[in-house]
Amino acid sequence: MTRVKCMGKSLFIASTGQHVGKTTLSLGILSGLRKLPLNAGFFKPVGQEELKTESGAVVDKDVVLFKETFQLLSSYSEMSPVLIPKGFTRSYLDKQVSEELLREKIKQGHAAIENQYDFVLVEGTGHTSVGSIINLNNAQVASLLGIPMILIATGGLGSAFDLLALNKAMCDAYHVPIKGVILNRVLPEKREMIIHYMTKALTRWNLPLLASIPYDPFLSNPSMKDFETLFETKLLTGEEHQMRHFTDTRLVATSVETYQKMILPCQLIITPANREDIILATIKKQWEIKKRDPHDDLMAGMILTGDHLPRKEIYEEIKQANIPMLYTPVHSYAVMKMISSFTAKIRNEDLAKVHEAIDLVEQHIDFEALLSDTICRK
Repeated sequence: MTRVKCMGKSLFIASTGQHVGKTTLSLGILSGLRKLPLNAGFFKPVGQEELKTESGAVVDKDVVLFKETFQLLSSYSEMSPVLIPKGFTRSYLDKQVSEELLREKIKQGHAAIENQYDFVLVEGTGHTSVGSIINLNNAQVASLLGIPMILIATGGLGSAFDLLALNKAMCDAYHVPIKGVILNRVLPEKREMIIHYMTKALTRWNLPLLASIPYDPFLSNPSMKDFETLFETKLLTGEEHQMRHFTDTRLVATSVETYQKMILPCQLIITPANREDIILATIKKQWEIKKRDPHDDLMAGMILTGDHLPRKEIYEEIKQANIPMLYTPVHSYAVMKMISSFTAKIRNEDLAKVHEAIDLVEQHIDFEALLSDTICRK
């Protein structure tokens, strides 16, 4: 298959706020570009959430996700030149960090990846102002590299446009051209209406609406691995089911008789560790399903709460049933509150979510519009 070439071209992906879905969009866009086929690479100039790789390199976690998902050849140091861990801004303000050196690392990393690939997708960090305290916000970085920006906003009209206006003002201040807007997590029943009116609203800036991505609840659905992160603990049982997701989360405080009538597959059960009747009822249901079909499974998960760990005998029974379970000393209602306000990020190990994100975005992106005004050739 003949590859498409867009020599020396890059696009900068930024969002209007936190948890808008910038990484999800970047996964789908990069996948679609590479299927054109366009020899496209990935670059994260400034990162905040660091991850230590098996080789010992400390890089932005999104860089690990993209490098492993697409088998990219660029080095971690090239793809993730600047990290802002805790305490970094204080060091910067104390003049212990050279701003010029940071800028040079970003320019060198981008240049290296442009030399390796015909096209580079650059992912920013949060909204356009993030990084301003070290003079490396997204608009400043895009200006430094001479890259046009695509703004990602959460699906909606008034509030989405207001945030777009704030972020556009930052781009204008640093003379960063905006390629267009993508709306993410648009409710399917409102999608046609929002596309119509947002397209109208964007005409005042002469900007196109490049895509409207429907809301997909699975992409916000945490796995047991995410709960390990949220509660700063590890699974006590069922470790091989770290990436299990659930269709329903249930706080169980009823009688065991009521609970037994309402046990459903693929539920996350939150209950105090001393509610052994609830735990044993769940285990019993698991074994009933296994007895009918050894390959079948209740697909349950457990978060046990309260002041005391489950008794060793109960722990062993959960382990034998192979149900993923973790314990946290937080009480059940507080656990439920923490989960309801938690936003799960896409992990490179969570293949189901990675593939879902790619498929969803690829279906709804107009790649011809995305690459318009970019000189590409076969």
